[in-house]
Amino acid sequence: MSKVQIKVNDNGSLRITGDVELIDGEGNAYETKPTFSLCRCGLSNKKPFCDGSHKGKFESAVRADT
Repeated sequence: MSKVQIKVNDNGSLRITGDVELIDGEGNAYETKPTFSLCRCGLSNKKPFCDGSHKGKFESAVRADT
């Protein structure tokens, strides 16, 4: 199995790359591609996926502790 990567984009989405299963609160699976973005701002009309609605309206640039 390949390693899955989740990238926290500055002022934007969570970018998921790899073979993962995304399920809702009831256990139903979403159809996904090998790379997709999840909404982090709450503004997307395609939740849980990002549709770019955050642009200019959401600020967050988190960093891992080093």
